[in-house]
Amino acid sequence: MKKIVLLTTLFCTICFCNIIAQTNSITINAVLNTKTNTLQIKQKTTFYNKTLKGLNEVYLYNWPNSYKNKKTPLAKRFVENYSKSFHFTKTKHRGNTSIKKLYTVNKKSTWEIPKNKPDFIKINLEKKLKPLDSINIFSTYEVKLPNAKFTKYGANSYQYNLRYWYLIPSIHTKNWHLYSNLDMDDIFIDYANYSISVEVPKKYILNSDLISTSKQLDSTIIYSLKGKQKLDIELNITEFDEFYTYNSNPVQIISNINSERLNNTVKTDILNRELLFIEDYLGKLHLKKLLINKVEYDKNPVYGFNQLPSFLASYKDNFEWDIKMFKILSKKIIQNKFLFDTRNDTWLADGLQTYLMIKYVEKYYPEVKAIGELSKFWGVKKLHLAKINFNDKYPFVYQFAARKNLDQSLITPTDSLSNFNRKIANKYKAGLGLKYLEAYLENGVIKNAIQKYSNTNNQTFTQSNSFFNFIETSKNIDWFKNDFLKTNKKVDYTIKKIIKKNDSLEVSISNKRNITVPIQLYGLKNDKIKFKKWISGIDSISKITIPTNGYDKLSLNYESLLPENNLKNNWRDIGKKLLHRPLQLKFLKDIENPYYNQIFYTPVFRYNYYDGAVLGMAFSNKTVLNRSFTYKITPSYSTKSQTFSGAYSFLYEYLPENKNVNKLQFGFVGSNYHYAENLTYNTFSPFALLQFKRKSLRDVSSNIIAASYTSINREQSPTQTEHIETNKYNVFNLGYGFSKPNIINDFRFSSNLQVSNKFSKLSLTARYRKLTNTNRQFDFRFFAGAFLTNKTETDYFSFALDRPTDYLFQYDYLGRSETSGFFSQQVIINEGGFKSKLRVPFANQWMTTANTSIGLWRWLEIYNDVGLVKNRGNKVYFAHENGVRLNFIQDILEVYFPVHSNLGWEVSQAQYSSKIRFVLVIKPKRIYNFIRRGFY
Repeated sequence: MKKIVLLTTLFCTICFCNIIAQTNSITINAVLNTKTNTLQIKQKTTFYNKTLKGLNEVYLYNWPNSYKNKKTPLAKRFVENYSKSFHFTKTKHRGNTSIKKLYTVNKKSTWEIPKNKPDFIKINLEKKLKPLDSINIFSTYEVKLPNAKFTKYGANSYQYNLRYWYLIPSIHTKNWHLYSNLDMDDIFIDYANYSISVEVPKKYILNSDLISTSKQLDSTIIYSLKGKQKLDIELNITEFDEFYTYNSNPVQIISNINSERLNNTVKTDILNRELLFIEDYLGKLHLKKLLINKVEYDKNPVYGFNQLPSFLASYKDNFEWDIKMFKILSKKIIQNKFLFDTRNDTWLADGLQTYLMIKYVEKYYPEVKAIGELSKFWGVKKLHLAKINFNDKYPFVYQFAARKNLDQSLITPTDSLSNFNRKIANKYKAGLGLKYLEAYLENGVIKNAIQKYSNTNNQTFTQSNSFFNFIETSKNIDWFKNDFLKTNKKVDYTIKKIIKKNDSLEVSISNKRNITVPIQLYGLKNDKIKFKKWISGIDSISKITIPTNGYDKLSLNYESLLPENNLKNNWRDIGKKLLHRPLQLKFLKDIENPYYNQIFYTPVFRYNYYDGAVLGMAFSNKTVLNRSFTYKITPSYSTKSQTFSGAYSFLYEYLPENKNVNKLQFGFVGSNYHYAENLTYNTFSPFALLQFKRKSLRDVSSNIIAASYTSINREQSPTQTEHIETNKYNVFNLGYGFSKPNIINDFRFSSNLQVSNKFSKLSLTARYRKLTNTNRQFDFRFFAGAFLTNKTETDYFSFALDRPTDYLFQYDYLGRSETSGFFSQQVIINEGGFKSKLRVPFANQWMTTANTSIGLWRWLEIYNDVGLVKNRGNKVYFAHENGVRLNFIQDILEVYFPVHSNLGWEVSQAQYSSKIRFVLVIKPKRIYNFIRRGFY
């Protein structure tokens, strides 16, 4: 029996060694045609079956074909990301692959493009390819290069950035990995040996990280490129060479990431330091040359650098260039060193890159602040944001996602992550996790594990979880393997109570969440650490006893090693104090300082015709990070009416984890402003809102149920002729809203039930917006509303055909009571949605309307509206209108020019300028939500 086991083990070892010794090879002869932006390619691919079973087929990545039309997975991903440039681009700007010939040696194999996988080629082999055997695949094809504006790869005005430009065998582990191009730069292929010949026009220069020689002909240059054990081959072909070759050691770096204020000697020294630092963790680097293209950095920048305008010079030149280069350099080295499943197993690769970034800054730039040199500016340096270090941004960004319930587990496939999590939050959490393990396990355990893991898995297929086999510790880390990696559970510990007992302190620590992880307890004296201790296994509440030793406060997670959801409840002063956190007044909105009860006061500005410029000061506890309870009180002074006004809101928000409900909000709001000249109004409205969970964070749909009870008190005019029912009233509102705001097909639906002592009514609104294949917008809106009961004596609460009265004071009217002049021309597209002022403007029984508009060119559209209006005791009134719509920014900035309606040809009538209507929204939050679409 032992002999059989020994022979089996020996056989497997021999097979494994043979598999490792076999490397795919690709030989390419390519000719670039700069007039047509095409590559004429002849290619020989030698593919080895490294599996332990026979293969009936071989798959080739054909990612150039992912640009062929608007139905490919890549095209659909662009739309998901709220980018429509590819969808409506001209055919000449798209890319594709045209296969002329594709065959194996015996020419009896067949090939096909799999259904729903246009960026792959399936080769059906004539006979099964045995383990360890190889097959030669010959292909002749033309690649039409796409415009680089879509993914930054392809052709632009003076250069070609080529990546994923040729046919590459897919990789087979337990099965074939067929990952379509989704602009995530995550092609999953095996290492290969390359021999490439590229012929380009004489005025072009080719840059790559392969060994290169060139031969000049009359009008062209032929570049011969060779490389071993390479992944995908990236080329830059340019008229104006921006690349510089740094003779760095041990890897020669070629890059066009520049810094004009640093000379090349300084840059080379920085690169040498970076490479030495990376080698210290990942071991010997077997690369000879590495191409670092600015394109790759632009797609994965150092967030913080790219959010601030360059003229502010936020960071010193050496730091900014160093960190930019380190980020892309460390990423490329990790990609070349380990062969991970690039779509389903990325947490360790992401974690290693972020971890190395943290350690590098920790060693060489510990003094650099998160906002750089801006932290020294007057008015900024007093903010808590100005005091946090560069590395503090990692837990802060994780908290931003977690507190909005937008975080996803680290094992979520990358194509299911939101863009925010894929590009930023999950990378940060993974790196913080490794940093946290480092602190918990101590004694260099994590660094040793990284080094051993790297040496063992150098340039081999590996899985992230095998990393744990190299962690040598007696401590239990199952919490990391399971909850931290596999869920989005939030950590939240708090010190409930401290009791002095002679020369010791009894500390009660509570776990407020459903995840149990180690937490560190600190003893502080004058904000200096005098004591720290790891505590494990607190799943509900635990009491521990520590010596007194003169501490003035105790804190959990004081150094923020653990990515925790809430830091404000982590500490307590020792001794009896009325407030454990002193009150702190801060000018301008800031990030959270957990050691203070902060009140922020911020200047605010708004405008309406009756108050004029409303200048105020908002007092709030709301920071950049979400909080469960927030309040905002805004006293203000109205310059025109020369009176005091203001608004207030108190809100509690609950975010359940892993439930069908995503968010529950309730609270109350109120305001006091002018609704007409020298006439004020007061509103008070308690409300509740329930938002259901989306299918995934890539799903843009939203389901909301909201209820409110609004009390309005309008000041009565001395000359008022309208019924007093319009002065003081209460309305209960129950509403449901659904929206799916896709950039091509946008659908929204809402329904409302309103009940008051004098009326009750029901309404529904549906809106569908579509961009046609010719990039013309078709916009259809339908409204239907009916009174269930109506005892009102005015039209103040009636359905409005053209301009809602806004008796609940929900809309941003600049002059809500105006019947003439500029401010009366502002229109809110609600209820009837008409723009012309017709002779029957209200309905006190029922109303139904349809509003349509069709695009002619860019933002120029024509609109057509029809409606039926029914009032008590009157016949149904048929309303109609049409005109021209300038739709600059949908629902934010629009202008309407009526042409014809029930009033006749309005365009030829007197005072036509007074008939023009406009939509204008100046709320910053609405504009921000418009901009962030598709990111999270």
